[in-house]
Amino acid sequence: MIVRISGEGQYRLNDEAARRLNELDNELVRLVETGDEVGFRARFKTLVEWVRSQGQPVPPDEIAASDVILPPPDVSLDEARSVFRGEGLVPG
Repeated sequence: MIVRISGEGQYRLNDEAARRLNELDNELVRLVETGDEVGFRARFKTLVEWVRSQGQPVPPDEIAASDVILPPPDVSLDEARSVFRGEGLVPG
C-alpha cells in the first residue's frame, strides 16, 4: 500500500502495517464523529508519525499512485469531518 501524507511525500507500507493503518483510521472516524478535537489531534499525530516510522519512503523519482492520501499534519477537525467518515480513508 502506498500512503501519501499531503505536502510531504509517499510511504510504502507492508500488509501488516496497512492493517494497523486501518485500525488507526477507524479510531479517527470515531473521534471525529464524537467531536473530540483533543483526541483527534493526538491520534492523528500518532497516525502520521506511525506512517513515517513504519513506511519506506517512496523515492521522489519513482512514480507511484497513492492508495491512501492523508490530510496534512495540521488538518483541522472541521476539515477532517469530510475525510474521516464512514469507512474512513482506508476501506475495510
